[in-house]
Amino acid sequence: MPEASNIDIAPRRLVRLTFALFLSYLAVAMSLPATSVFVTRQFHFGNAFGGLAVGIAFLSTILTRNYAGTLSDHASSKICMLRGLKLYSLASVICLISAWTVLPPFAGYTTLLAGRLLLGLGESQVVVGTISWGVALMGANRSGKVMAQIGAGMYGAFAVGGPLGLLLLHYAGFGGLMVACIVVPMLGLWTVRGLPEVRTPAGKRESFWRIIGRIWRPGMAVALQGVGFAGLGAFISLYFSSRGWPYAGLGLTCFGAGFVIVRFTCGHLPDRIGGTPVAIVSLMVEVCGQYLLWIAPGPLLALAGALLTGLGCSMVFPAMGSEVVKRVPPQLRGTALGGFAAFQDLAYGATGPVAGLLADHYGYAVVFLIGALAATLGLCAAVAAHRESMALLA
Repeated sequence: MPEASNIDIAPRRLVRLTFALFLSYLAVAMSLPATSVFVTRQFHFGNAFGGLAVGIAFLSTILTRNYAGTLSDHASSKICMLRGLKLYSLASVICLISAWTVLPPFAGYTTLLAGRLLLGLGESQVVVGTISWGVALMGANRSGKVMAQIGAGMYGAFAVGGPLGLLLLHYAGFGGLMVACIVVPMLGLWTVRGLPEVRTPAGKRESFWRIIGRIWRPGMAVALQGVGFAGLGAFISLYFSSRGWPYAGLGLTCFGAGFVIVRFTCGHLPDRIGGTPVAIVSLMVEVCGQYLLWIAPGPLLALAGALLTGLGCSMVFPAMGSEVVKRVPPQLRGTALGGFAAFQDLAYGATGPVAGLLADHYGYAVVFLIGALAATLGLCAAVAAHRESMALLA
């Protein structure tokens, strides 16, 4: 817990940390929609190769969460984040080289994949390091607020970065976009370089899988919540188009509005009333939103379902994350948060291909039925986590 003299300035430090994450995460967000376009136009490869170039970064993130958590625990969360920011820039340099026109297509594509893999490693270190650092600065009793605010910075970067990346690709080319992706992490590094480092206290270490055994119920709740999140993001526009409904572009807007409103108005609730009660109510709302999307007879009710899904999804990760922080001692916090985040990564990575395959056979509405069923199971996991927490307190 931070010293009493530092409590009054801790929120300002968290704002700087969140702003640095927002700036640096633009390197991920801006490159996300532009990468597949670059692959198909520059190398004249198919959509499958474009999808691989996008998805390989997420695979790298999943596989390196344990490493990032261990680095945060063994060195410090500040070192973990700063190394990740440097990897963002280095990865963008490698991706910039892939745009060098003298390279043959296969060599350019292979270079791009190497850069995307490195970007995934950087993402692991930045996110785990930022959350761990924020919790260390603010204190474990305010971990829910930390995760809510940092998450808002990440999703804000996605909201701004996607359109900005496509705009830069159009006017400056992929090379110009990568130059921007080199610069923004360095701006983030400059923003936080003066923040105090918080060393992880010494203590008994445990294996990664033993730590997973402590946190798997909160992890399952956040993973199952993520199915609806990922399915809506990938398929709601196609769902509206397949039904001939207007306002297809408003689906993500309604979802995002609900998500952001709850993050900024309810971010304190996990710390005040506990993470599991917040997650239980949130998942109930998400279930209603997903079922409404599945059965919606028209666009207005579907938009209401998207709004409810955003309202419900918003607080599950910070609420369950605050429970994870409570279940492990400080010297294991980074590793636990890395493993916890991997549950969500797996949900995001698996939902698109599986839901897309089912949508090809049964229509896009089935995507939201899957999301509703997954959120219902997530609600069961959250209830089980709440009972487990009560038993631990007893």
